[in-house]
Amino acid sequence: MNNTSPTVIDIIAGARPNFMKIAPIIRALDERKVAGGRLRYRLIHTGQHYDSRMSADFFEQLDIPMPDINLDVGSGTQAEQTAAIMTRYERLLLDHPSSLCLVVGDVTSTMACAIAAQKLRVPVAHVEAGIRSGDWGMPEEINRMVTDSITNWFFTTSETANDNLRRAGVEDDRLFFVGNTMIDTLLAHMDRLRPPPFWDEYGLLPGSYFVVTLHRPSNVDAGSSFARLLRAIGEGTRSLPTIFPVHPRTRKTLEAIEDLPANLVFVEPQPYLEFNYLVRHAKAVITDSGGITEETTVMGVPCMTLRDTTERPETVSIGTNEILGTNPANLSRALDRLFAGGWKKGGIPELWDGRTGERIVAALEELFPS
Repeated sequence: MNNTSPTVIDIIAGARPNFMKIAPIIRALDERKVAGGRLRYRLIHTGQHYDSRMSADFFEQLDIPMPDINLDVGSGTQAEQTAAIMTRYERLLLDHPSSLCLVVGDVTSTMACAIAAQKLRVPVAHVEAGIRSGDWGMPEEINRMVTDSITNWFFTTSETANDNLRRAGVEDDRLFFVGNTMIDTLLAHMDRLRPPPFWDEYGLLPGSYFVVTLHRPSNVDAGSSFARLLRAIGEGTRSLPTIFPVHPRTRKTLEAIEDLPANLVFVEPQPYLEFNYLVRHAKAVITDSGGITEETTVMGVPCMTLRDTTERPETVSIGTNEILGTNPANLSRALDRLFAGGWKKGGIPELWDGRTGERIVAALEELFPS
């Protein structure tokens, strides 16, 4: 009889994108447990971003168990959130130690929990490690760099990420090229995607509308430049309905702008299944998000990114994404090219095949053998 105790892994989630990234890992761990695997997990929600309606939707739609622990950090400046997460996670580890802290992505919770864990000699594994935009003006870039500087094991989405880490001095035996858990989640739920309640209300038809998501400070915090961008979107989309799920920080600026284009349709942030239904059937997506560029690449939907850099270059070199910068004139030209039928078809990056969660868990079982 094997009397050894199971290995407990803390899985950290702090914001909406994290849930999509942890779902395949949880599913793979649960499957291995049924098959006799020794790895166990403790799901920790830091409470960095919390909306009761949206969180409930995500747990239900993505089949994620409710968190074992919620640190209830709440809102605040980035420094305030970092300090609160570190303090509360440190206390948890002191009272109830774990064998590994597994963090995903690049939100504040990712960095803060990694720091707290390492200071208590709990090793750290980083899923989606090694991605870099080169833009230190992005808080996420700082989070990535700090997290990777103290990570023990790196789970990567691309060879580009591997190269970034190798240049930083990471040895190959600490690198695991596993693929993209965001894409695991997308492929697992593709057949369950469903139209939002307003689909018929706005007369939406596949290929005859656009989706917009904008939330980065450089795009939405200054009312005058944001207004120019919105007008370029309204004109360039040629009166087609343009669905804009509005991020809370975006709404504040939006309320002060007058004479908005008539074809812009502002809606609340959408649950996962409804949002990706919109994306899958859109003529194109206009965004400043990183994760959405990965999903559009897999779904073959043209994507226009209103940023000067990207931490996901494979969505440009292989996929359907293009980096346009923030000049409205660039967007207008790109939309003209789209309507003329000149947008690239794109392909799917290596290992974005829906089995990343399984590969991560297999690697963890090797790192923590019985």
